Amino acid sequence: MTKPFKTLDDMGDIHGKAVLVREDLNVPMQDGSVSDDTRLRSAMPTVLELADRGAKVLILAHFGRPKGQKNPEYSLSKITRPLTQVLGREVQFIPDCQGDAAADGIAVMRAGDIAILENTRFHPGEEKNDPALVDAMAAIADFYVNDAFSAAHRAHASTEGLAHKLPSFAGRAMERELDALQAALGTPVKPVAAVVGGAKVSTKLDVLNHLVTKVDHLIIGGGMANTFLHARGVDVGKSLCEKDLADTAEAIFDAAEAAGCTIHLPYDVVVAKEFAANPPSVRTCNVHEVADDEMILDVGPAAVEALADVLKTCRTLVWNGPLGAFEIAPFDTATVALARTAAALTKEGQLTSVAGGGDTVAALNHAGAAADFTFVSTAGGAFLEWMEGKDLPGVKALMV
Repeated sequence: MTKPFKTLDDMGDIHGKAVLVREDLNVPMQDGSVSDDTRLRSAMPTVLELADRGAKVLILAHFGRPKGQKNPEYSLSKITRPLTQVLGREVQFIPDCQGDAAADGIAVMRAGDIAILENTRFHPGEEKNDPALVDAMAAIADFYVNDAFSAAHRAHASTEGLAHKLPSFAGRAMERELDALQAALGTPVKPVAAVVGGAKVSTKLDVLNHLVTKVDHLIIGGGMANTFLHARGVDVGKSLCEKDLADTAEAIFDAAEAAGCTIHLPYDVVVAKEFAANPPSVRTCNVHEVADDEMILDVGPAAVEALADVLKTCRTLVWNGPLGAFEIAPFDTATVALARTAAALTKEGQLTSVAGGGDTVAALNHAGAAADFTFVSTAGGAFLEWMEGKDLPGVKALMV
């Protein structure tokens, strides 16, 4: 199948050529060490393939928020050793991402060598997508590869500008992400379900408005569900609830009805008088039986069973956000149960499941379900903007 973007397969002979590869190396650090190397590992397939094909691999990335100033605290030199360990290859460091310092460093590299260039955000022109910085970065290389979907929602010099100046391609991680997203909402196999959870409707309004036009079943969980229940006249006690958004929730109900999308809200819930681990007051009840001094903290077992039955009728699932306050037991029960159902259906080949967003990744890992999902995106903001139906500048610039 022809893809709407070029991949590493389209690059031709790159032996001895300088290739700028935009990766996401903005990894968390603790006591001078990388505390989570997920992003380093996701860079492996692209970086190693290009090196094995004889390219001079020049990794572009940002690190922290140095605000356009050189700041040793945010130097990517700190990442050379961790990346060397992950790749099993020596990684050099070049002290700039443009200009003479970069050109001199690249000149002594051999075919197949790998180097990290200094933090792109040390230049004020990076976040402004300044044409002068774009030209200066383009001048040191022959090709550009964008492998950082997580930064693709930003129109920066290293994520968008360069794609217009050099022959441009999607890296393997970017390619996998775009293929998964296309399978989830671009040209999905129907019926399609979406799980959208989280605390506040206000943060996911664009997501909900977009999804009701795209999916057959919209499952709403988390604190968001309380706002929709309130809009339908349910007394949610002292639960987290944006009561001023009742009209907005009603408008989403109307839009869903017009689009033939069924919205699923919990009809039994798990409540407690305090938000704490295993509180003595925890109980399960019908949504119409929540007391004034109780708060809804999870979806109840009967509703979870009904939602599992919905997933069994679907062929595609998009998931963003937990169903309950999953960080604290026992309010993780619904999220864990439905995630395991989705994972099992995926494993059986009945469901294509794509999930993303920080809380979502944590919840699926907590449920032990992430490995069996078709694709789990670690991109937070970019994944959310994609769910909102927005064009991502870094992706759009790669399209042919």
